[in-house]
Amino acid sequence: MSRIGKKPVSIPKGVTFTLNGNTLKVKGAKGELESSFPNAMKIESKDNEINVTRPNDLKENKSLHGLTRALIQNMVVGVTTGFEKKLEIVGVGYRAELKDKNLLLNIGYSHPIYFIPPEGITFQVPVPTQIIISGIDKQLVGLVASKIRSIRKPEPYKGKGIKYSDEQIQRKAGKTAGK
Repeated sequence: MSRIGKKPVSIPKGVTFTLNGNTLKVKGAKGELESSFPNAMKIESKDNEINVTRPNDLKENKSLHGLTRALIQNMVVGVTTGFEKKLEIVGVGYRAELKDKNLLLNIGYSHPIYFIPPEGITFQVPVPTQIIISGIDKQLVGLVASKIRSIRKPEPYKGKGIKYSDEQIQRKAGKTAGK
């Protein structure tokens, strides 16, 4: 039995949800999220808790059990507190700034790069070398962070590029001079 799938998802005060078949709408202080889940999973609500059960022990249903519960938990956390990812820019002359709601990146290319956020995502640039991406949808926040990182991935020799704030870059030694 899935240890994560067995746990009920508790709904905090101020959060309302509607369950229509296997489509769940969660509404909270930060916004509203809606998602539909596989029909094999049975989603039930009781006493401000949501339980997910699976019909049998087939491999596919086992894998969907914990995933469905985790996605519901992420929806509840998203509408109450939200999610954020922090990116750091490393390199001489590399910087980011906010133009309206868009992100302007100068990261060593011959032209500046404008990144337009999708709906529900906000950027903050407290320092020119740090970007904070926040939103209520965990998957979308991670996707936007990975797209920004892919514009200039950190390289292993000097560590220049855009990296996650908690990421460790494996460094390589440069060439040594010949005899």
